[in-house]
Amino acid sequence: MPLELTIAGAGPLSGTDRSRPDAAADGGPVVVLVEPQLAENIGMVARAMLNCGLTRLRLVRPRDGWPNDKAVAAASGADRVLDAARLFSSTAAAVADLNTVYAATARPRYMTKRVLTPRAAAAEVRARTAAGEATGLLFGRESSGLDNDDVALAQAVVTAPLNPAFSSLNLGMAVLLLAWEWRVAAGDRDAPPVQLVMPEQTRPATQAELQGLYDHLEGELDGCGFLRNAEKRPSMVRNLRNLFGRTGLTQQEVRTLRGIVTCLVEARHVRR
Repeated sequence: MPLELTIAGAGPLSGTDRSRPDAAADGGPVVVLVEPQLAENIGMVARAMLNCGLTRLRLVRPRDGWPNDKAVAAASGADRVLDAARLFSSTAAAVADLNTVYAATARPRYMTKRVLTPRAAAAEVRARTAAGEATGLLFGRESSGLDNDDVALAQAVVTAPLNPAFSSLNLGMAVLLLAWEWRVAAGDRDAPPVQLVMPEQTRPATQAELQGLYDHLEGELDGCGFLRNAEKRPSMVRNLRNLFGRTGLTQQEVRTLRGIVTCLVEARHVRR
């Protein structure tokens, strides 16, 4: 029998009142699920999202296929989120149009990345959204979470300070935790201000533009032999992506860096 939490003078905290205004925000962060294994968990994620006013869901290779009736049943009426969910073949494609991505993970990754609590991440997401950036929250598989290549695409890691001896959340719980903090941050006057100032001629680089820089640089490094050690190559590539990813590059800065790479390569060929 399901347990319902009640408050004196109120009904169960599990109802829907369609007569009240909908606080869902299409401009909130995108929630990206990487290879979710159970359709029911996707439905529970949609339910958690809509409870907190988030509506944009992206799915990367869901194991049970998509669309899925089991997800609809588990969503308990959050059909708006499921109907608009977008399907992607890779994590890189799912975040390509976003400016800043936050990877939710409880495991140490041995990468140089900012690690934020859900509350700190929510305050930052609010500020970046207000500044016109597109943001995303990245969640991994139920069994193993995100792999290192997924985490390398993110600009920061979000880890909840739970019991260090037992910090196991299911997918719906993890999404609800971050989505709730995002919702609360709207009225959190104590949240540290984050100000983003840049010239009008540019904007934050998208993940697609960053990926173009990575491909360009890694291709030239392969060509000159810098990445010749096959065993070390994956970690070297991740280190390079982390280096550029955490700097918050603008569109113009990405173009400048790619121009530098091109110039250096052409100069080397001329000297030969």
